[in-house]
Amino acid sequence: MPRLASRAERIRPFIVMDILDRAQRLEAQGRKIVHMEIGEPDFPTPAPIVAAGREALAEGVLPYTPAPGMESLRRAIAAHYLRRYGIALKHERIFVTPGASGAFLLALGLVLENGGRVLTADPGYPCNRNLIRLFGGEPVLVPVDAADNYHLTAEAVRRHWTPATAGVWITSPANPTGTVIDPDMLAAICCEVEARGGFLLSDEIYHGLEYGRRCISALEVCDDAFVVNSFSKYFGMTGWRLGWAVVPEPFIDAATRLAQNLFIAAPTHSQRAALAAFGEETALELERRRREFEARGRFLYHALVNLGFTLGPYPQGAFYLYADCSAFTGDSYRFAVALLEQAGVAITPGQDFGLNEAANHVRFAYTTSLENLQEGVSRIAACLRTVSQA
Repeated sequence: MPRLASRAERIRPFIVMDILDRAQRLEAQGRKIVHMEIGEPDFPTPAPIVAAGREALAEGVLPYTPAPGMESLRRAIAAHYLRRYGIALKHERIFVTPGASGAFLLALGLVLENGGRVLTADPGYPCNRNLIRLFGGEPVLVPVDAADNYHLTAEAVRRHWTPATAGVWITSPANPTGTVIDPDMLAAICCEVEARGGFLLSDEIYHGLEYGRRCISALEVCDDAFVVNSFSKYFGMTGWRLGWAVVPEPFIDAATRLAQNLFIAAPTHSQRAALAAFGEETALELERRRREFEARGRFLYHALVNLGFTLGPYPQGAFYLYADCSAFTGDSYRFAVALLEQAGVAITPGQDFGLNEAANHVRFAYTTSLENLQEGVSRIAACLRTVSQA
């Protein structure tokens, strides 16, 4: 038998998928499960996008596009940056990819050498550190908490930077916390990274899902940042598998060669459909959905506090709440499994997101209807009462 590559051995499991598998097995037995574990919007893809995709499929001819993506879609994304952020972005810097995951692969392939250390917030999205490992790098998990709004700071970057450090990976709005980085802090981090000759990779896939001030793009303060966004979260196109990366101008040629070899091209019908994502009708529908997510987050935040969970900042973006469950348990994984099996509520344990206070935290995703959230909260309350009386 061939031996498993060491890079594959370094990839850690995605715990939420274990929770999802358990939940689906319970559903197969006839149990009704309230899903608050998966970060997938429950709304269907907006109708104009679906119509554009159907039209593309009906034509029956869907050839490969150029590796960086259809020029018309890249220009539409560039217009989006001008309209939303006031950034005049050359469309040649935009690379359309198979999901945001493809964009991260592209960016890391351009800048990360074997042994390169990448600073990232803990807690943070688990796939990010696994992708760093896949490219031979070393993720450095920097503990953050509510005092930092669960984001890296310029001081933390200075403190953790070593000669082996290659760059910094930030995510705003953040997963699992839903917090948004302060614009001044983002600018300060950019300055720190630039002064050291490193790269800044900014994960902006939840932009648009914000509840308060507008999220700023790293490109507003650092033209040399590598920025990743997606059509999955805000635009509701998860299964279409489409994202994009913005690379600094000197990297365009290398990014084209890398994209040609990694993907050949992103799905053609998805690119055709995505052109409708920036239309007026779609924009109105997406704003309606943003307001619905905001209402869900507001309800769930107060409901969890009333149940005895401790939460940090009020929902600012994405569709997650990161709750301290230490009033009930010292093992968030066992707690999540117990809630699933006893109450039929699926949530994600903090162990999925890093090492920092992971056993004392759980993530709630408000990617289900308000009615389901209300039922889930009632079930959790009953379960907690049973535990406290036992």
